[in-house]
Amino acid sequence: MKVRKCPACKTETERSVLDSNYSICPACGHYMRFHAKKRLQSLVDKGSFKEWDGDLEWSNPLNDKEYAEKVEDASRKHNLKDAIITGEACIEGNSVAIGVMDTRFMMASMGQVVGERVTRLFERATGKKLPVILFCCSGGARMQEGIISLMQMEKTAAAVKRHDGAGLLYISVLTNPTMGGVTASFALIADIILAEKGAMIGFAGPRVIEQNTGVKLPEGFQTAEFQMDHGAVDDIVERANMRRYMGMVLKHHRKKRSRIICPGSIEKEGRGMVSPGALSAWQTVQRARATDRPTSLDYMEKVFDSFYELHGDRTIEDDHAIVGGIATICGTPVTVIGVQKGKSDIQEALYRNWGMPSPAGYRKALRLMKQAEKFGRPVICFVDTIGAACGKEAEEQGQGHVIARLLKEISTIKVPILSIIHGEGGSGGALALSVANEVYILEHAVYSILTPEGYASILWKDSKRAPEAVDMMKMTSKDLYDLQVVDKICAEPAEFDEKNMRKMCLKLKWDILMFLKKYHGKSDKFILNQRYERFRKF
Repeated sequence: MKVRKCPACKTETERSVLDSNYSICPACGHYMRFHAKKRLQSLVDKGSFKEWDGDLEWSNPLNDKEYAEKVEDASRKHNLKDAIITGEACIEGNSVAIGVMDTRFMMASMGQVVGERVTRLFERATGKKLPVILFCCSGGARMQEGIISLMQMEKTAAAVKRHDGAGLLYISVLTNPTMGGVTASFALIADIILAEKGAMIGFAGPRVIEQNTGVKLPEGFQTAEFQMDHGAVDDIVERANMRRYMGMVLKHHRKKRSRIICPGSIEKEGRGMVSPGALSAWQTVQRARATDRPTSLDYMEKVFDSFYELHGDRTIEDDHAIVGGIATICGTPVTVIGVQKGKSDIQEALYRNWGMPSPAGYRKALRLMKQAEKFGRPVICFVDTIGAACGKEAEEQGQGHVIARLLKEISTIKVPILSIIHGEGGSGGALALSVANEVYILEHAVYSILTPEGYASILWKDSKRAPEAVDMMKMTSKDLYDLQVVDKICAEPAEFDEKNMRKMCLKLKWDILMFLKKYHGKSDKFILNQRYERFRKF
């Protein structure tokens, strides 16, 4: 009986049991190394994989005899010609170019053969207009090939850039370990970066860092979870869910639809809302701030047919005050981005920083908008914030510069953008997600240069005069419509909270579909000029 010992809990398990459980230890749940051929078998449609460049000649640029012996031993022992298998396959009916690295072959270090296969994978995928999925793992550069191994970093990165320039999707999956030259080249420059639970991901390994700095690293340093918290990873996906997840992502990146489908039943069901009647401006502010008012995530999950969240700014962190990802509405893929306030729960409010985005949040928003532009997806933004984060850390990270860059870059995003203000729209923090072709506002939402309390404090040195300030600030939906700051007011039902939002969601769904239909097929020039003129009139 063939068994395999778990490196985490030391339990011995029959290989046949592990093979049927994605090489996950049944005793402790530890992700054991998943061999390339077994991973392919678990992921692609049966019989669809066709290998590319399997006969690529081995390279020994430094004529190292000991290296030649190690390569021969690894090849014979594991029936592998090098540390990566590449080819073409289908996943849930979607054609892809795919590569899977295997640590059994010299810790999946990157030498000339690995670099060449990765480069050819992207070159061939570019020629065939295929998305690329690459399962990465590596100990780093292959030292036995010296400087030639280092050259593979630029070679592979350049091939990824050409594939990217052709508007094609690249998904990278970081498995255990993904380190060194692979991390600093093709592994971390994908459109969507996923990781496996507990995978070690970094440039220099923990032992090297501790030796060089003398600093004891914290537990969990450089794990997939650590990297997600620090903005490097979009999502951590369970092995058992990987095939379904990939199928979903690939489906959302198919060729754009020829038309927008707008079922009349949605409009019919969304009718008949009874407004609660006229509220004073101050009452409107209180309603906009109500803790039971639906959040951006509530709308993302209930207005759209499907939604999966993407994380991180790729620089510092994953700001929880900005949420975003890819969704579909009546079969049309869109990118959705929103400011997420915490609920009445103080822990949730702290986690979301009360809906005040940091520079990392605005970088994440811009990254997702740029990704939407590449794949031709319209952008839908949900705005509810008292303003951008203000404090020592935000200033040290260049909050003003980041918002300014966001405003500049959004002005040239070549896909239509719709912003929906559904709670508070506060200052530049709200404007950053309201640079849109059209801006809608819910009946009892507000949008202003700062909070009424701030206005009263600055002008009259008395924040208690906030109710008086509201009337002067012209921040209600009707005021904003009269000023042409917003393009549409969305009526709210009399009883409106997170538990009673169905009609509101149906109404917003119809409005979004009408927006998409209006801009579908419009030229880049039309979209950009329309957005420019919208703000130029002020």
